Amino acid sequence: MIINDTPWWREATIYQVYPRSFLDTNGDGVGDLAGITEKLGYIASLGVDIVWISPFFTSPMKDFGYDVSDYCDVDPLFGTLADFDALVAKAHGLGLKIMIDQVWSHTAEAHPWFTESRASRANPKADWYVWADPRDDGNPPNNWLSVFGGSSWQWDSRRKQYYLHNFLASQPDMNFHHPEVQQVHLDNLRFWLERGVDGVRMDACNFHFHDTELRSNPPALTRDTATVTDVNPYGMQAHVYDKTRPENIPYLLRVRALLNEYDAIAIGEVGADDALGVMAAYTADGDKLHLAYSFNLLTPQFSAAHIRTQVEQFEARVTGGWASWSVGNHDSIRVMTRWGGEQPSPALARVVLAMQLALKGTPCLYQGDELALTEADVPFELLQDPYGITFWPEFKGRDGCRTPMPWTNAAPNGGFTTGTPWLPLDPAHIAAAESVQDGDAASPLNAARRLIQWRKAQPQLTRGDIVFFDAPEPILALRRDLPGMASMLAIFNLGPAPVTFDWAAARGASAVDGHGLAGQVTDGLVSLPAFGGWFGVLQA
Repeated sequence: MIINDTPWWREATIYQVYPRSFLDTNGDGVGDLAGITEKLGYIASLGVDIVWISPFFTSPMKDFGYDVSDYCDVDPLFGTLADFDALVAKAHGLGLKIMIDQVWSHTAEAHPWFTESRASRANPKADWYVWADPRDDGNPPNNWLSVFGGSSWQWDSRRKQYYLHNFLASQPDMNFHHPEVQQVHLDNLRFWLERGVDGVRMDACNFHFHDTELRSNPPALTRDTATVTDVNPYGMQAHVYDKTRPENIPYLLRVRALLNEYDAIAIGEVGADDALGVMAAYTADGDKLHLAYSFNLLTPQFSAAHIRTQVEQFEARVTGGWASWSVGNHDSIRVMTRWGGEQPSPALARVVLAMQLALKGTPCLYQGDELALTEADVPFELLQDPYGITFWPEFKGRDGCRTPMPWTNAAPNGGFTTGTPWLPLDPAHIAAAESVQDGDAASPLNAARRLIQWRKAQPQLTRGDIVFFDAPEPILALRRDLPGMASMLAIFNLGPAPVTFDWAAARGASAVDGHGLAGQVTDGLVSLPAFGGWFGVLQA
């Protein structure tokens, strides 16, 4: 008898909801909490376990909720606390866990804490944010850059000092070296845990602390293209002093201790020069974050070698930690376009998801990827994202992956809203609407449902160790091992042409069905169609 003592979250699948674009129930053109509640049955039908909801807190929305002005309330744009409570109750009734974003490294400029902090150099919250005097020539104290472009220092005429902002100038950074700042965020986290939240996704979780000596960053030896576009000078620095500071580790220990009181989990977003190393450090030893994910599979790099390298390097560096491998989210070009080009094959969505589900870790899916949505082309005059407006036209920002979900082709705006949507719907998305795909057994939506549900019944994939095999591009071949069970083999053709491969490790293996991938193995000879795959087991 095999005893399963694996934590539930390691066997789970996460589904990210971007509230502004999920479903609008009041006709104002922006999605809301009631819309998420209405579609929880759809989410449950995918077979996922955790619903990660991007920020819905009170905010001036200059960065669409990632600029919080009240951590313990719902912005009226999205509803009320009662709406949130109803969402949690329905989700739990469907067997779904709820994970919410926590954006702690910075607040909105409009937050009352910052209003008080900037009022003078001598008030109770004067040191709650990162303030610094100018250099003798009036310039900022160092060379730190903002992710969103330009210096990360903004002059404030009230205090006659600069304040730090790693993102927009309207997002001042909090000073986590101040004990009260650390505690207030733990208190706010407890507020949501008391309301039944099952977990948190910690935004920019390695940005909490800064170097108190304010030393300038050295030049980067290699460009960080995983986190930022190559037209952004942010990638020209090695970010050793403005983020990923050692003081963050003991703070994460405090966060984990609080989460343990409620049997809740945390997943951290890591954007760093050495993202895999930070992921490993932040999830090691079972006393900090439960999971972490990076942008390393959210880049244009799409090859078997790249995917294998990311997973192997993480596994080599982690001590008892756990990854969450994501290929799509609200900050990245949709995977179908990023990896498939302007006219991607519908089969690409299936093989990418199958590959993602076969990796060791907790997979995280982004809304619409189950429909194989491509990146929407939003014209400049309709852009909302300040990041894209700043770097247009070489970089168009994040709006193209944030356009509303298409629910039906039989209503205006894909059934997302009865009003004017905050971002336009792509006509190609409406043609691929949920209602269109739901009744088509061969659709990307139903292929995703089959794969996610099928994975639940494969303990090797949810709990086993991982080993990769050498294979020519574009073949990714791996094995998942779980003591007491037959090893499972998986092989994927990540390319647009059929491939054959003599895989000695697969000789004697028996095919496993139910996943919906097309591929064959005969006496070790693998035959895979374009974007095909195969799973099999090796009997002991």
